Amino acid sequence: MAAPRHRRRGFSRRVQYGLFAGYVIAISGILLGAALLLVARLDPRAFGTLRGVVVDAGALFTGIGRVGVEGLHGAGDSISAYVEAGSQNEALKRELARERRAVIAAKVIAAENIRLKKLARLAEHLPAPILSARLIGSTPTGQRRFATLSAGTSEGVRPGMTVRSAEGLVGRVYESGIFASRVLLLTDGETAVPVKITRSGQAALATGQGDGTMEVRALIAGGSPFRRGDLVVTSGTGGVYTPNTPVAVVTTVRGDRAVARPLADPARADFAAVFPIFQAPVADLPSQPKP
Repeated sequence: MAAPRHRRRGFSRRVQYGLFAGYVIAISGILLGAALLLVARLDPRAFGTLRGVVVDAGALFTGIGRVGVEGLHGAGDSISAYVEAGSQNEALKRELARERRAVIAAKVIAAENIRLKKLARLAEHLPAPILSARLIGSTPTGQRRFATLSAGTSEGVRPGMTVRSAEGLVGRVYESGIFASRVLLLTDGETAVPVKITRSGQAALATGQGDGTMEVRALIAGGSPFRRGDLVVTSGTGGVYTPNTPVAVVTTVRGDRAVARPLADPARADFAAVFPIFQAPVADLPSQPKP
């Protein structure tokens, strides 16, 4: 048999508990309000203390709410900055690329200025060279050390002529063709250059060792005439090399001998000047007394 459609519903326990809790809260609020009124009338100082406690509690909750609002505001700013960071990053990348290109161009110009200044000093402070030509490159073969100069007999280059760069002596022309020449480098085993120490004027002989260095030997045996860092220049003795041309710097001292490294690096020099063979002046003979 089906249940009747219109059935009277009774009160559930949940509804009863809710009504009871509402009555309890209302009665408690009335009692608390009455107690506060009574305290305000009988003891205003204590009521002021209670009001201070309420204010402090309200300030605490207000501060927590403010922190939350500021946090939401900061999160919004962060999201906005993140959205804008993409376009700003692209703009900075383009600006950085332009700056890099400008720096590279400035370095190229500075290197060219340095090269031109070196060539200007080379032409200004030395006897007039025959010509300036490009050093194509150095070609060491075993103990032999050569460089190729892009000038030959058609331009007046002859074997025995000296070759130097802005840094110092490179070597001398070993053999020449019509349009190019081979330069015997200072570090070749067959190179011998009369030199002197600028610090003391001590005469010495510098010879190539075939390993990128030169051995400097004092012409007067005994003692320790060399110091590390001494500058070695040509002395002009015997001709061929113009006097006071920078040759090398002493790196190691071994008694009356030293190891020096040439100042000029043909692998890094772009241009070199070719000078005629130096002729040492002949000293005038003393006049003989007439009989």
